[in-house]
Amino acid sequence: MTQTVRGAARETARGQVAVASDYFHSYSVVGLLAVVGVLFVAVAFGAGRLLRPVVPTPEKLLTYECGVDPVGEGWAHTQVRYYVYAFLYVIFAVDSIFLFPWATVFAAPGYGAATLVEMFVFLGFLAIGLLYAYKKGVLTWT
Repeated sequence: MTQTVRGAARETARGQVAVASDYFHSYSVVGLLAVVGVLFVAVAFGAGRLLRPVVPTPEKLLTYECGVDPVGEGWAHTQVRYYVYAFLYVIFAVDSIFLFPWATVFAAPGYGAATLVEMFVFLGFLAIGLLYAYKKGVLTWT
């Protein structure tokens, strides 16, 4: 009986070694692919640097603005309201990214009530943020 227990322990150890080697083999494939990708990019940049002609002229060193010679300084004043619109867009884009996975989980059995409450809490926070932006006059175009 002791012999069978020892044999089973050896089999379990061999099985664990096989599982571990398969596990690390998967990571080695990913690591090798990452190294090949980095080498490919490095070789491409190196070849481009070696093969390109280097003839700097004052005209080539100017900033390109759609074929028009640049006039004035590089700094331009931008009104803050454009950043606020962009920020509001990002907030609602994140909202839509959250809604699609929620809809798939909501359809799964056993998650209905909890996910529904969580979604209404999330939408409530978004509604409060939108109401705050409206009260501050951010959503009026001037």
